[in-house]
Amino acid sequence: MAPTARQIHDIIPDLTWLWNETKGDTSVCVAIIDGKVNIKHPVLSGANFEILETHTGIPNGRKGVSSHHGTHIASIIFGQHGSEVKGIAPRCKGLSLPVFFDDASGNVTPCSQLDLARTIIQAADAGAHIINISGGELNNSGAAHPLLAKAIQQCAARNVLIVTAAGNDGCACLHIPGALPSVLVVGGMNGKGDPLEFSNWGAHYRVQGILAPGENIPGAIGESDVGLRTGTSFAAPIVSGIAALLLSIQIKRGKKPDPEAVRKALLDTADGCKDWQTLACQRLLKGRLNAKKAYSFIHPDKNRNMEILHPNQDPAFVSEPPSSSVKELATNGVIPSGVFAETSLPPTVLKNTAPQQGVLPSCGGDESCSCGSKKAAQPAQMVYALGTLGFDLVSEARRDSLSQHIEGGNPYDATQLLKYLGKNPWEATAVTWTLNLNATPIYAVMPYGPYAADGYKRLQEFLGDQLKSGADRISVPGIIAGQVRLMSGQVVPVIVPELRCMYNWNVAALLTSVLGTPPAKDADKRAYEQQKSAIANFLERIYHELQNLGTSPQDRAINYAATNALNAAGIFSEALKDNMQLDTVEVERSAVCRMDSDCWDVVLCFFDPEKQLVRARKCYRFTIDVSDVCPVMVGAVRGWFVR
Repeated sequence: MAPTARQIHDIIPDLTWLWNETKGDTSVCVAIIDGKVNIKHPVLSGANFEILETHTGIPNGRKGVSSHHGTHIASIIFGQHGSEVKGIAPRCKGLSLPVFFDDASGNVTPCSQLDLARTIIQAADAGAHIINISGGELNNSGAAHPLLAKAIQQCAARNVLIVTAAGNDGCACLHIPGALPSVLVVGGMNGKGDPLEFSNWGAHYRVQGILAPGENIPGAIGESDVGLRTGTSFAAPIVSGIAALLLSIQIKRGKKPDPEAVRKALLDTADGCKDWQTLACQRLLKGRLNAKKAYSFIHPDKNRNMEILHPNQDPAFVSEPPSSSVKELATNGVIPSGVFAETSLPPTVLKNTAPQQGVLPSCGGDESCSCGSKKAAQPAQMVYALGTLGFDLVSEARRDSLSQHIEGGNPYDATQLLKYLGKNPWEATAVTWTLNLNATPIYAVMPYGPYAADGYKRLQEFLGDQLKSGADRISVPGIIAGQVRLMSGQVVPVIVPELRCMYNWNVAALLTSVLGTPPAKDADKRAYEQQKSAIANFLERIYHELQNLGTSPQDRAINYAATNALNAAGIFSEALKDNMQLDTVEVERSAVCRMDSDCWDVVLCFFDPEKQLVRARKCYRFTIDVSDVCPVMVGAVRGWFVR
């Protein structure tokens, strides 16, 4: 492909003005969740990039549509000045988290919303200030998987800005995650400021979305080429790049980078219909990107020359003809944002993975659908997850083999399976043991090493307890090591469990263990039942309202708090004596911690329902160290009144 002379600063007149302030600060981190980036492309040579291995699948090594998409996105932000594509924030730090790959037919493999949630949390944990997702899944209701919604909420709480593409369906429709609160969604416009005909404009977008240039955007393609691409996919990184510059300017001014303030500035200063009328105001979302106004909003004392330039001219350039394969992909709805990673230990974790339906890249217009450093070694991802135990079969051949040997002939019957494994314990590896949330497998549990036999024995015991005594929760601590494909085709990460803190329980038995048997006196019985009900409510909130993947330090802390209910028992006993009820459950970084530890405070706040307007709330705080695979409580419970 012949290089194009068009540059991004030709499309964004305010960009050169911002570059006079900064071309990015190395401490500002932008994560790209997309296709595998060609970090050897000349445009990205010298970019400050770290490649993160993700845990939701296995890349196949093909470089096709998905790789071209990710490379183009990366170059819009990180293209090095002096190359053929001048990126918007070339000096910022980049994280590349590949989630889209090409199958044998050259089609992009999507990822599930659950896998996208894993990757978002991983990016936030790695220090991203901004996460660019040029993809989504068509969903007119705007409802997302609870764990994806939870991941988005965690990013908002941690002040991490998520920028996503609006999608290219040309309708008043929504994509996930763009429709979720706190996300900044980006639609595409042409050189005259008019919305591109295929750029979506769902109702949620008109509150949390802006338009940015999305037509014939220059970027890196293939091994060494550059070219022009059109679609909301390429509008999103323009906004991410501008946001990165605004964060860099905050640092230059001696301030702490504040992504939420930048999000507000971009939304509140966008030029809507009141400024530049178009025939379809609803398609403008909240308005057009205005980088100068956003800068002035954040730094009102630094106006300099604040005349506003309208994108009222369409610079001359030669655009590429639209690719039919991209148009077909864009109309299919779901657009890439999935994760597939290489397997590690144990060596038997499985090479026969398959893609799921889910989020895909927001290709569009003329596009068919990491950046420059060596792959860094990463520590093992620890996990402390809660759920219920399930099982699947490794393959159809193993299923048929078990059917022929099991008494009763049904390997999916847990009773028959357990009876067979009791006599043939070595056959436990013929089963894929799963950790489930709401009947959805989120992990496979695969004991490994010299004590693997003990691990499989414990899993069988847990399954037996679920059948016999109604045990409804297990805790699975360990490290993530590869992934496996279930019989349904779903790909899930594998946990190699740590046996010393693997437990199972049901709520009723746990409460009896913590509180003891009910007292004989009626008055004492009432207090006992109140406390029992309060602790049960606390546990159910963690199991359902606060359910999570158990990978971030905060999630591991709250999950351990639910496992170690003894801490909660004393807290609730004291609160109930004061006629107070549970209000909020939060996790905060602990102010005091031991050397080489990772300490988080679980904070339970209570209120008086009869005097809530005049009586202060009381909060209790206990510290959990999650630096080890098995978390531990540190120190005593503290409590005080707060307003």
